Amino acid sequence: MFSLHDPLDETLRAELMEYDDLTASLLARRGITTRGEAARFLKPSYDLHLHDPLLITGMPRAAERLARAIASGEHIAIWSDYDCDGGPGGVVMHDFLKKVGAHFENYIPHRHLEGYGMNVEGIEKLAKSGVTLVVTVDSGITDVEPVARARELGMDVIITDHHLPLIVSGEVGPTLPDAFAIVNPNARADETYLFKELCGAALAWKLVCATLAVAPELREAHDIAPGWEKWLLDMVGLATIADMVPLVGENRVLATYGLVVLRKSPRVGLAKLCRVMRSEQRWLTEDDIGFMLAPRVNAASRMGDAYDVLKLFTTSDEAEAELLAKRLETLNHQRKASAGAITRAVHAKLERRELRSVIALGDPDWRPALLGLVANGISEEYDRPVFLWGREGSARYKGSVRSGRVHALALMGAAHETFEEFGGHAASGGFTILPDAIFSFEDRLVEAFNRVTGTDDDSHVLVPDADADLAADEISLEVLAALSRLAPFGRGNDKPVFRIRDARISKVERFGKGLEHLKLKVERTQGTLDAVAFFAKDALAKRAEALGEGGQAILLAHLERDTFSRGQPVRLRLLDLELV
Repeated sequence: MFSLHDPLDETLRAELMEYDDLTASLLARRGITTRGEAARFLKPSYDLHLHDPLLITGMPRAAERLARAIASGEHIAIWSDYDCDGGPGGVVMHDFLKKVGAHFENYIPHRHLEGYGMNVEGIEKLAKSGVTLVVTVDSGITDVEPVARARELGMDVIITDHHLPLIVSGEVGPTLPDAFAIVNPNARADETYLFKELCGAALAWKLVCATLAVAPELREAHDIAPGWEKWLLDMVGLATIADMVPLVGENRVLATYGLVVLRKSPRVGLAKLCRVMRSEQRWLTEDDIGFMLAPRVNAASRMGDAYDVLKLFTTSDEAEAELLAKRLETLNHQRKASAGAITRAVHAKLERRELRSVIALGDPDWRPALLGLVANGISEEYDRPVFLWGREGSARYKGSVRSGRVHALALMGAAHETFEEFGGHAASGGFTILPDAIFSFEDRLVEAFNRVTGTDDDSHVLVPDADADLAADEISLEVLAALSRLAPFGRGNDKPVFRIRDARISKVERFGKGLEHLKLKVERTQGTLDAVAFFAKDALAKRAEALGEGGQAILLAHLERDTFSRGQPVRLRLLDLELV
């Protein structure tokens, strides 16, 4: 039976008295317990709620060095990661350096040939081309050797990154690269900046703002209007939402304004990409980023060349933009096809063996970059944690985990001796397996599962709770509008979940090219309400099909606007259902 969150106590209800019951309870569940916190959350302000970037440790030194390099015409290289954080962050730096007339180039390591982060070969290549300053975006904090090589070759390195630094066994504290400046709120124990959860692109944008602050002459010399840097927030918002950093504090401000700018952005490539996705740019939401934009951006590095993303978002040529947008669409289809082949291989392996509490499978021929998508589908289908690994570019075995009901990070922590490295969140993560652990990988994870779920502490078991009960007749655009005040939703600000009791289903149907999606028609006093589940599989699909016409069920769902139907009515995004 789907359960409800506990109701608000009287003290909290009084503190949030100016809000309706649902809004007050949703705020409280997000840790917002005072009038002031509620006002900041519901009305994020660019001017009031963003902190001075020069307060970040290392930022003044980094900004002054970058300003000096721009002014003196030094050859600058922007070394950015290839994913949907580093890619947009590289675009942010590109647009700024182009605006101020800098001598620069963008360097993006090839995912399959070079791997993540800086590498010595790439640094030596930049040195030969005359680069004297390297600025990283979304990488660099663990790259001790490449940074040391850059220093040997006479190059300064500014690191902007948000990942955790390298921990070397036997040493006290993290090992930091010997860079000219490090801008990473997560790198130092003595960091005093008030918000540490910024993504890589956001830190790159902060560097832009800081550079304009320490060198105001740049604005006058290049006719940069006050507030011009806000136009870069389309890329910052895209990265903030796609990289799944917590959408609280400064990230909430950046995501909110980022969506505003994305909807108005003059980037030709963005408009072309929205067109091939069949999405209205002016109505883009966080869901569009998570399920449509980000997969296409990531497909560039997974299936092709990450430079396509940089060129797409920086070109002003309509023909080039259309060609690049179509290429990303093609690569995304190829990504889906490759992921489908791996999914079929996983199913074939599972048919030949006993199903255990944890699924852990791998193949050296599987691309690690595709395994998160596959693991997610298998986890939903079999309702258990799924670990999939492959090998790429080296002898290292890397993979992804998806876990619906057991905390993924807690599970990996309980089997930490199996991994060379791992990280992630409650429902997902990535890992590198120690070579000698490959053949006992699943056994160790099953043992870890038993330890984690067998304790008295049930905090590691993820049980979905509904935020409120709603009757089908109570669901309206007005309710959806009230909920939208809490958007954008994401990690740290989950989309509200509703329990619809005694829902009578008048029709169950499949739709989509391969009939892979599910739609229920929920009866109301006037008309019906659609409840949809995309790529509905096994358990959910079987329960839905068992309903038949006139069947009754308890539904667990999000509310959303149906942008594909005339009038854009409200509909349910179905998460689960129970037969009555």
